[in-house]
Amino acid sequence: MNDAPVTHLLYLHGFRSSPKSTKARMMAAWMREHRPGVIWACPQLPPSPCEAMACIDAAVAAWPLAGMAVIGSSLGGFYATVLAERNGCRAVVLNPAVDPARDLADRVGEQKSWHDDDTFFFRPGYIDELRAMAPPPSLTRPDRYFAVIAKGDELLSWREMKSRYAGSDGVLIEGSDHALSDFADHLPAVVRFLQLGAARSAGSS
Repeated sequence: MNDAPVTHLLYLHGFRSSPKSTKARMMAAWMREHRPGVIWACPQLPPSPCEAMACIDAAVAAWPLAGMAVIGSSLGGFYATVLAERNGCRAVVLNPAVDPARDLADRVGEQKSWHDDDTFFFRPGYIDELRAMAPPPSLTRPDRYFAVIAKGDELLSWREMKSRYAGSDGVLIEGSDHALSDFADHLPAVVRFLQLGAARSAGSS
């Protein structure tokens, strides 16, 4: 794994979630306090997976590949894996969705956002978009990943997640839940893995 310090960090939220999620806000607060020089981005991702990846690509277009990393939660973990497999950056995945095309097939229709009263329509075509962008079944460089997986996840199979990220560093939690309500306990390990440095330039965000 590239040992260059991370100067640019991207956070990707999960399905129906937003930058207002507890984990995203906790991570943003930690960054402000401890690494204010590191470029931080946490975009609101659109429901369309293709549009979400376009948003992600736009967010990191000017970032140095050797100095960037991504954190993704649930569906955001799937997107983070797509990005990491594409450009070779470090990735932290938090209860990551392994096969969202399968898992979200029954969510087609109107959905309500977790953190506000907004609604959106999850279209049948989005399942095809997820299926088309799925990365290969085996990670090219498991050492690039840090997986935080909760056995108490009520939505996703911890065994499937563990198998998907076999060979990666990480934490297998005996309890917890899909939202990782105990994320604060695991934040120190996450930031150690990321090797956060100081931004070389504040010119790109």
